[in-house]
Amino acid sequence: MKTKSLIWLLLILADHTVAQDSIYNRIWNDPVVTGRIERNIEKYRKGDALIKVVGKDGNPLLNATVIIRQQNHEFLFGCNLFALGQLKTPELNARYEEAFAKLFNCATVPFYWGDLEPLRGQLRFEEGSPRVWRRPPPDQLVNWCKTHHIMPKGHALMYAKNMFMPAWTDRNDPEIFLKQAHQHMAGIAKRYGDTFPVWDVANEEIPRIRHLDQWHKVPDNYLEWCFKEADSLFPKNVKMLYNDGTEEVHKNVDEYEALFTRLKNKGVRVDGMGIQFHIYGRQAMLNGKLYPPNELFNVYDQLSQLRLPLYITEITIPGKEENGSLYQGEIAKNLYRLWFSTPNMAGITWWNLGDGTAFEEENNAKGGLIDEEMNPKPAYQALDQLINHAWKTNKTLNTDRNGNLRFRGFHGKYLIEVSANGVKKEFTFELKSGEKLNIATFKLK
Repeated sequence: MKTKSLIWLLLILADHTVAQDSIYNRIWNDPVVTGRIERNIEKYRKGDALIKVVGKDGNPLLNATVIIRQQNHEFLFGCNLFALGQLKTPELNARYEEAFAKLFNCATVPFYWGDLEPLRGQLRFEEGSPRVWRRPPPDQLVNWCKTHHIMPKGHALMYAKNMFMPAWTDRNDPEIFLKQAHQHMAGIAKRYGDTFPVWDVANEEIPRIRHLDQWHKVPDNYLEWCFKEADSLFPKNVKMLYNDGTEEVHKNVDEYEALFTRLKNKGVRVDGMGIQFHIYGRQAMLNGKLYPPNELFNVYDQLSQLRLPLYITEITIPGKEENGSLYQGEIAKNLYRLWFSTPNMAGITWWNLGDGTAFEEENNAKGGLIDEEMNPKPAYQALDQLINHAWKTNKTLNTDRNGNLRFRGFHGKYLIEVSANGVKKEFTFELKSGEKLNIATFKLK
């Protein structure tokens, strides 16, 4: 009798899981949702190009063969680089690096003050600095990014939560602390002013206000101070972002929007809106109650009214438990398609590339794109298919009698190989967003 009851219970649970899956699939495969995603990707992530091919005499070349290969994306696809060189064996480190470089064109570099300057004046900028887990020296990461043609992003310039701060900074006197903070920011700006095109200037202000006991004491205008200070120290072409938590943005969008409106009204320069997306239980997503596509559309549409670029800055999707990696892959694929289709979105950053390389709850969730042996999981394979295949343009075309050809492709950098009359030459070309028609003339000599 007990055995029959157990079997019956398992059947009920199985039916429940199937029902949840079909709810999830139904809302994400709704033609209205998929139609909006596909239309927006085509409209906002692609541009038109006109290529002109001429001979050495300047005359147009008919029927020249033009091979178009996209090399990189304008859109930022990123991940944190916190585990670089820190795994147990050279083989694991090599797999980590290979997986990172294959998928991403942007790397988040850690600047948590407590690990960067644990003893006052003893900074861990340089390669060879004392080892700290998940906090490689910034110089090491910057050099790796240069070698692999990956853009580094700094995180975070100011994050005054006690657990991430040096013990020697003043926690109770705002005036003294701001003097220390100025010196900290000025030192980073002096060393890396031209190195990082994008910074998370301040992190999680809404949680700070709600949990003052967990943070250093700062004045009421702390957020404004952070951005004004950064604006005075860094080059004007460096993008300054503000970053906040998953629920703080998606469940309290009015409060998050009001924060930016306040900064704007006070004349503070902010160049982008950072949005975290850490999820530790997927059941609510599967049953359609947590972050269904229409809710996400509404949040990003509302924030886009401020006319600032949006960045998904930190992503954890759990891969633990039975079939967890399969669910993780499906959820990641759907979210990336929605985010990539959002007109004001400028970048998407997964948080921890490998299982076992994360922090506390993030680690327990097994939210990596690759497993502890640094082998690709379904989520990695799904993103690889999108980023390196579905969303990259590769074509072979021929010029018309005027030496022209047109194509529509994803924004980014291209390698163009032109051949005609036994002559072959390679050119570089950039298909930029914001241009009605990208035009280039290539001359075969």
